Amino acid sequence: MPLEPFATSQPLTFGVELELQLIDLSDFNLTAASPDLLHLLNRKPFPGNVTPEITESMIEINSSVQTAYAPLLAELLEIRDTLVTASDTLNIGIAGGGTHPFQHWSDQKISAKPRYEYLSQLYGYLAKQFTVFGQHVHIGCASGDDALYLLHALGRYIPHFIALSASSPFVQGHDSLFESARLNSVFAFPMSGRAPFVLSWAEFNEVFFAKMERTGVIKSMKDFYWDLRPKPEYGTIELRVCDTPLTVERAAALAGYLQALCRHLLARGEEAPVEDDYLVYNYNRFQACRFGLEGTITHPKTYENIPLREDILATLEKMLPHAEALGSVDALRHLNAAVNEGSDATLLRRYFERDGSVESMVNAAIARFRGERRMAP
Repeated sequence: MPLEPFATSQPLTFGVELELQLIDLSDFNLTAASPDLLHLLNRKPFPGNVTPEITESMIEINSSVQTAYAPLLAELLEIRDTLVTASDTLNIGIAGGGTHPFQHWSDQKISAKPRYEYLSQLYGYLAKQFTVFGQHVHIGCASGDDALYLLHALGRYIPHFIALSASSPFVQGHDSLFESARLNSVFAFPMSGRAPFVLSWAEFNEVFFAKMERTGVIKSMKDFYWDLRPKPEYGTIELRVCDTPLTVERAAALAGYLQALCRHLLARGEEAPVEDDYLVYNYNRFQACRFGLEGTITHPKTYENIPLREDILATLEKMLPHAEALGSVDALRHLNAAVNEGSDATLLRRYFERDGSVESMVNAAIARFRGERRMAP
């Protein structure tokens, strides 16, 4: 059965989803505290929305639909403060970061929700290994055709968002040597990677999706774990490659950057995407995951090798007129500073080098999420 019609939403409106770690303050490991935390939060008004995730040591927060960077940041800060107050009541910590640095997947407990129980049965241990933490950003689109155009045009910039959000250097107690190890867990799922190169919503819905549904492999858009995917019920595209940053300020800045890029692309400010652009997609994605800001990517049109840091800085400057129109210049300034100072992954490694323990990294991440900066090395 084809998808419902693509919902029309106000172009360039946006919202953020953040998956967060729940931490036992006695040993700094993950703790299955989401049922208690959600029960506490449901007793009073919550800014935005909060839901369980696939394992009970995670929660997901959602902002409301916003039109500009400043209100989005203000709402994320209010959500952050509400979560911190609740976590203090329960004596747990809350942290960002794409992976917990030393938890073991076998210790995790699947959340009591039918879809998560189904995924656990289908994917086996991969479901518990999916205890990783990402940021998703939705961008409103006037039509399904605009959504698919943006989806493919943004492929060239996927390494930017991976590198700028990278915060998952450690896995099961060891330095992975990746800036974003989280995406390796996502890539294990069969419906991950990139969307098919289709630019018409009618063709996507009536041909591609209809065929996939007939195979029995998928039942809804939720079954696709693509880096970017359309969300027809919301009238958006959804960027899914970002690690959850250590701070909500970084999360808001990433959303502001994506909004500016989408404004630029919808104005047809660049050569239209073609399927051959994907020849270098997986290579560029790997470079950003493995090396972060120190990576080198291949331009999909010219095949020129470009240092990723230089490409990001040049693009941030190019997006300034769009940021000025949208009111998000401060978002770009935040990311410009991040490019020069280093990623959250770099910061976490500095904590480990200074203190010599993975527990100290988690403690520092909790402090960063709370808005404390005094612990920075």
